[in-house]
Amino acid sequence: MEKIKIGIIGAGRIGKIHADNLLQMPQVEVVAVSDLFAGPELEEWASQRNIPLVTKDSGAVIAHPDIDAVFICSSTDTHVPLIKQAAQAGKHIFCEKPVSMDIRQTREAVETAKQAGVKLQIGFNRRFDHNFKRISEHVQGGTIGTPHIVKITSRDPNPPHKDYIRVSGGIFMDMMIHDFDMARYVSGSEIDEVYAHGGVLIDPVFAEYGDIDTAIVTLKFACGAMGVIDNSRQAVYGYDQRVEVFGSKGAVAVTNDYPNSAEISTAEGVFRDKPLHFFLERYQEAYRAETRIFIACIREDQPVPVNGIDGLQAELAALAAKLSFMLQRPVKVTEAMELAEQHAVFI
Repeated sequence: MEKIKIGIIGAGRIGKIHADNLLQMPQVEVVAVSDLFAGPELEEWASQRNIPLVTKDSGAVIAHPDIDAVFICSSTDTHVPLIKQAAQAGKHIFCEKPVSMDIRQTREAVETAKQAGVKLQIGFNRRFDHNFKRISEHVQGGTIGTPHIVKITSRDPNPPHKDYIRVSGGIFMDMMIHDFDMARYVSGSEIDEVYAHGGVLIDPVFAEYGDIDTAIVTLKFACGAMGVIDNSRQAVYGYDQRVEVFGSKGAVAVTNDYPNSAEISTAEGVFRDKPLHFFLERYQEAYRAETRIFIACIREDQPVPVNGIDGLQAELAALAAKLSFMLQRPVKVTEAMELAEQHAVFI
């Protein structure tokens, strides 16, 4: 089979990561990259990688006759129109999360891709992490019996810049959405209800933009299991990513990844390195894996492992959490969906 030809839309940090990972695959050719701010710097970057086309026009990438698939790595507000354009042009699509801040638009984008018969994979890279994948395999394989409790901890080493906070969509959509997807993934069940608590405990700048920096959400799953997710925008000891599933026959848990496993014991105490610094280090291989699998699904005409419905369900859980925090009561995911459909409630 000929090489799969790829176009990258959005050449920020994540777009360049995907491009570099794709360029390591012999069965792939990156033929175009677009960015609204494309200039000499991006042209030099592309030239070093033998990417022939650099443009400010995403439409030129989508319309390119040689391109088989596009990676949408641009700002969230552009995702839906780009998905629709790419699907109608017959291009397979990898889109970073979230699809949008509007449940109705997300549903339209997912349906457009389905009707066009193209693949749509959403960038929930944590599913491809070697640790979390192992948890899912044990749960689905029955090792721990019926899941009873799911516990997810996700804490960043440092808060984002205020310019990012302003446009992030808030902690539930920007940060916890990964954990909502992980909760579905490791439990094998849909989230039925959420109850969110949170506050500004780190930096008052979050309150200036109507956001919070610390949150705990309890979950009820359709299978009857319960769950809890805790998020913080600042863990002074590093990037904290842990998951546990407790069930009728036992439990399976993973802790953080470290630069090495050495533990030093002296009279002064027991010491080890801090966890890997942030998501680029912690999920470096997961980014590569999600890319490899997307390309394999195109080549072998197989369903993608994280599809548009997965993206939609995570967004619904994030919206339910936002509503729960605002209303100070539990909110069912179905209630969030009805409000979004009827009253244009945005995440």
